[in-house]
Amino acid sequence: LQADLRALFWSLQLLSPLSDGLFHRAIAESGTAAMDFLARDDHLPAMEVSKQCGNYLCSNVSLKSWAACLLSDCFHIFYSLKSKNMIFWVNVDGHFLTNPVHELFHKHHIHPVPYMTGVNKHEGGFAIPNVSIELCIVHFLKSKDAFKRDLITNEYIGTGEDRVKNRDGLTEMIGDVLFNIPAIKAANAHRDAGAAVYLYEFQHPPKILQNKRPSFVRCDHTDEIFLVLGFCFTTTHSKFVGKYACSEEEEQLSRTVMSYWGNFARTGSPNGDGLAHWPKYGAEEEYLAIGLKEQVVGRGLNKDRFVFMTQTLPEKTQQHDENTEHSEL
Repeated sequence: LQADLRALFWSLQLLSPLSDGLFHRAIAESGTAAMDFLARDDHLPAMEVSKQCGNYLCSNVSLKSWAACLLSDCFHIFYSLKSKNMIFWVNVDGHFLTNPVHELFHKHHIHPVPYMTGVNKHEGGFAIPNVSIELCIVHFLKSKDAFKRDLITNEYIGTGEDRVKNRDGLTEMIGDVLFNIPAIKAANAHRDAGAAVYLYEFQHPPKILQNKRPSFVRCDHTDEIFLVLGFCFTTTHSKFVGKYACSEEEEQLSRTVMSYWGNFARTGSPNGDGLAHWPKYGAEEEYLAIGLKEQVVGRGLNKDRFVFMTQTLPEKTQQHDENTEHSEL
């Protein structure tokens, strides 16, 4: 069970021949192997990180202790690198990852274990833009492909005259590109490979987080972790009291999602006594909308935007490129 980039790395395990038989179930929260914007056909950054770890931290340990050294000391290197050229991209190395993710998805080269994945209602609401607004705006809205950029801008923002629509459109676009579209792609791929898939949309932002950010933000990236991990009930290292204390409804929601997640970890299905039925993700694309007061089944999560991003946008871009090439000839 992991969220965001860690969910990406664990999802990649289900595509690797080296992981055959090692995993029996997988939960990927707000992050999947389909986050292909994090993939690069460049081994240099990974080699440089490994070199730093091996030469400077783990050079004097035995072979038996080398892996443990990498997992402990080198973990901090990944988060301390300042150079943009040292970002630890996903690489197709021919061993752990034999082909690009989209090819493995297409060929159904996936370990077909039960798979739970999902997103939050407002993935790009505050946390991601607040941390890296350069990534969110420069990478997606200042694309070298002006035609593609304009199509995306028109879809999410429109004319740009409405400041509120600009804000809401930008945060929705960030959530779709980074998390929502990849999650649905991954759900489709695992389903088509024969795995039992359970898809969710988490809709409730914990009160402790609502008090610390703008009112327009709904259920943001990683919000579900507080309730999935039972933070409402902690009494030692951290305890929510006063205005930050969980309401009775939040405590009940936390018990509900812990039951879903626990059932899935034990049996491969989230369903159990006293819980609203959570259907498998199949041809009808059913998912569970997890709200504060109820959990209901929905169909076609973000369907319109998924069709736009995966069908309409590529088709229009290809047609534009062909017309441009033809006119130049």
